[in-house]
This record gives sequence, structure tokens and C-alpha cells, in this order.
Amino acid sequence: MILGWNKRYLEILREFKFSKKQDMGSAIILDSILRKTVSINKINKQIKGKTVFVIGAGTSLSLAIPVLKNFSKVVKIVADSAVKSLIENGINPDIVVTDLDGDKDSLIKVGKTDSIFVVHAHGDNIVKLFLVKYFKNCIGSTQTKPFRNMQNFGGFTDGDRAVFLASYFDAKKIILFGMDFNGKIGKYSQTKVVDRKIKLKKLRKAKSLLEWLSKKTSSELFTTSNSIKGFQKISFRELDIIIT
Repeated sequence: MILGWNKRYLEILREFKFSKKQDMGSAIILDSILRKTVSINKINKQIKGKTVFVIGAGTSLSLAIPVLKNFSKVVKIVADSAVKSLIENGINPDIVVTDLDGDKDSLIKVGKTDSIFVVHAHGDNIVKLFLVKYFKNCIGSTQTKPFRNMQNFGGFTDGDRAVFLASYFDAKKIILFGMDFNGKIGKYSQTKVVDRKIKLKKLRKAKSLLEWLSKKTSSELFTTSNSIKGFQKISFRELDIIIT
């Protein structure tokens, strides 16, 4: 695990009143389902020393999609709520980071391809874990202590976990799209109206975790979305320069 993660995790448990026991229980169940997982070396090969895009489902995603189409060879790590919009626009994720609350049909469709799924187990998604049987390439993740088939790359929500993943595997540059943290929920999110308040609280926590990560990572950090402390704000026009 990234040094200092356990302290961050205990903060999450306290702030959101989550149960460590339930998180561990979910991880144990996922581990039992994942009889065969993708080799860590496979995901390392995709990320290490490379420029990667991390794509979330924030309000600016619709503006980013035409731009993303121009960079088909760049590795794309996608939060699950953004998957549906991307595949509808002909953009296939290389890696999907998911706790299985995105569009089910889209996840299953992509799961049949060579995309790697990093599936996260937590106390609230136990009933959805069976979906991993539809994914061709899968790695299990947890916020608790890693064990057997379960890895802990750090992070809380799908979006910031995708950034932690890229950092964990030593991406040279990490560029964010649709990661806005602007107090609004993107139209691609599966969030119900009754969950709006907790969703915004989670996004604020995710942003603070990215700011914490920026002080520890060796990756160069950029964002095309709203400003995040520790990330260089860039425009779409600057991408060609940043990537080369």
C-alpha cells in the first residue's frame, strides 16, 4: 500500500460512518469469486513510464470526448460512470476502475473485450460482486489490508482510485478529463436524487485525497478539468505538447 494510506482509510471510515468489518467481508467474498485474476505485470506494462489519461464522469466529460478521440493510442483509465458515454462515442477503455455502480449493460459489454477491470469491494456493493463473472480480465481491489487476490492501490471513489492506480504503477504523466470537483454531479453519473448530498461529500473527499497524493507521487500530474492543488491546469490545445 502507499505509505500513509491506512490513516486516510480510517478517516474515511469515521467521516462516512462506514464499517471496516463490512469492507473486509466484501473483499473476502470478491476474492472467493475471483478464481483467476489478471497478472499485475500486465497492468504494470500498460502504465509504467507512460502518459495515461484518467477519465471521470464529471460535467466536462461531454467537452472532452471529441478530444479523446484524437488520442487513440494513449492508455485510458476510466471510472465506471464514464464507460457508457465513451463506448457510445467509439472510445474503448484500456482499464476500467469500478465498484460496479455504473451502467450494468455497458460494463458487461466492455468486460467481454481485452479491457482490464479493477473491481473494488466495499461494504455497500456485496450484492453486485457477481458481475465480475462477465469480465474477461479482472483484478480485485480493497481499501483494507491486501490479501490473496485483493490489491490495495489507494483511493476512495472510482475517479480518484484510477489516479492512485496510475501513480502506483509509476505512470510518467497522468492527465485528468471529466474530473471536475465543482460541486456539480455530471449527467453521466448513476447517482439518484436522494444520494446527491452524500455523492458531493464523496467527491470533496476524493479531491482532498488527490491533493494528498500529489505530494507523494513521482508521476507528473495534469488536469484539463477544474483546478486541483498539485495538478497543473492545462487546456485541450496543450495536450500535444504535454504528451510528446
